[in-house]
Amino acid sequence: MWDEAGVERYEAWFETREGAFAFSQERRLLERLMSPWPRRGQKLLEVGCGPGIFLKVFWEAGFDVTGLDSAPFMLKRARERLGPHAAFHLGQAEHLPFDDNEFDFVALLTVLEFCSESARALLEAARVARKGIIVSFLNRHSFYYLEEVKSKGKSGSLSKAHWFTCREMRRLLFSCVGSKPLQGRSVLPGPKWSWRPSAPWRWINGIAYPLGMGSYCAMRVDLVGEKAMTPLYSFKTEPRLSG
Repeated sequence: MWDEAGVERYEAWFETREGAFAFSQERRLLERLMSPWPRRGQKLLEVGCGPGIFLKVFWEAGFDVTGLDSAPFMLKRARERLGPHAAFHLGQAEHLPFDDNEFDFVALLTVLEFCSESARALLEAARVARKGIIVSFLNRHSFYYLEEVKSKGKSGSLSKAHWFTCREMRRLLFSCVGSKPLQGRSVLPGPKWSWRPSAPWRWINGIAYPLGMGSYCAMRVDLVGEKAMTPLYSFKTEPRLSG
């Protein structure tokens, strides 16, 4: 599926108006969800890292990152994007070539939709993650699904993906990791043509909504009950002086 031309088409999507806006909102959502996680000296694995676009986000956030993908051309582009700042492995999400608890955190971003055994892939992520997992997925109950699957049918580029409902994803997470603290939000509730930085669409699509309201959903699962180490951003850069 992912030859060199396919990778170029995939990356070109992020250069379009809709793709660039979608990426900015997805990035904000991920940053919000992973804000309680410690960063310095923490190892994060992204399963299905593709050309490294989101892996770079994790690296810029302060994690020691590793990417895994089943497509050699995707890994080639990811190496070009991150250079020596990441380690890369060729492999399948359902059979991760790592030891138990080898990473602190694992990310699966719109990957389970394309796995032949999504439960197996999530079990593998839980096996190699020590502290937490973050999962993002395309919402079946969204305008985006109606545009990409219902309208285009088999000709759509995402027609072969398994679009999850929030209930399905919650059930899958519970069956694979058990009853663990879980936080989730979604973005991009409008149709794709509304994914633009102009008003009022940037406000409508730029809010982090409850799960199920947006096209792009993400959930964070905390496997251990460690105290959050990342402080909230301050609204003022200078301390207020009294007297």
